Amino acid sequence: MPMSHEPATEEPDRPEITISGARPPHGRHARGDVRPEVATSDPPPDRTALPEEGESSSPMEPVPMEPVAPPQRRSRAGRNLSAAIGVGLGLGALILLSLYLVKGVFLGVVALAVLLGLWELSNALGSGQVRVPLVPVGVGAVAILVAAYAGGPEAMTAALALTLLATMVWRLPEHPSGYIRDTTAGVFVTMYVPFLAGFAALLLRSDDGADRVVTFIVLVVLSDVGGYAAGVLFGRHPMAPTVSPKKSWEGFAGSGLFSAVGGAIMLPVLLDGPAAAGALIGLAVMLTATLGDLGESMIKRDLGIKDMGSLLPGHGGIMDRLDSLLPAAPVTYLLLAWIVGP
Repeated sequence: MPMSHEPATEEPDRPEITISGARPPHGRHARGDVRPEVATSDPPPDRTALPEEGESSSPMEPVPMEPVAPPQRRSRAGRNLSAAIGVGLGLGALILLSLYLVKGVFLGVVALAVLLGLWELSNALGSGQVRVPLVPVGVGAVAILVAAYAGGPEAMTAALALTLLATMVWRLPEHPSGYIRDTTAGVFVTMYVPFLAGFAALLLRSDDGADRVVTFIVLVVLSDVGGYAAGVLFGRHPMAPTVSPKKSWEGFAGSGLFSAVGGAIMLPVLLDGPAAAGALIGLAVMLTATLGDLGESMIKRDLGIKDMGSLLPGHGGIMDRLDSLLPAAPVTYLLLAWIVGP
């Protein structure tokens, strides 16, 4: 047959409507002629997949939504500020009432705080496979406090020595594995908590003991408040980032300012001492309180925990409040005995 010489006409290309996910047909697409796809709808759901937990198995049923609790309002320094203030005011009222009504009641409050602190610290050390001989340490803690209040420094030292001896003897009947580790932990917590707290009992023992204890506690609180306020408002330069990232040199300066001014006011008013000496005591208390706070932070970092406990909302545990008070107690006792008298 004769062939026509007219050029062959080709149908113009039209966009091919395909459903996304379908295989392209054979023919020109198989030869690599790719044409744009126009999706008519969203890809169909994979009906072979099992529903996730909490997801409805039927597309017609609504997925139940779990209520989301509103986050607690926290300050820039990470505390629940309203709870911290409420707990602080409650503890302050308890301390003042017990101090000025019956001194023995305050001694009981200190003993209770020490025992709770020992319990928190022993639990924290237990997370590191350390077993503190809690029974002899707890009994010895009460003995140290009572001896300090009733008999003075000599009696407190004797009670400490007996407590350390009892701690080592208590552990003897058990398996020797870990003996040095456990008894060393018992010695550490005894020296750290009840022995240092015994200096608060020595402060209480004086005729003006209530005023001395109030001066001591208020100066530590002022150090904490001044550091917190200055750190939140002006903190830019970390003081010990690997130990306590939220502590700053600006907060340290605020602690010193608040404590020095508070000491200069409180010593003449409560103890008839010179204002300059009061400022010196305030600075010494601030320094030791800060070191105590950093020391406890180091312990928590080593153990991998955030707080020693959760008994005090907004503060953490009892030890998270005692950490500043404990090392400041002997410094306050010695300086007041030197400046004001025993």
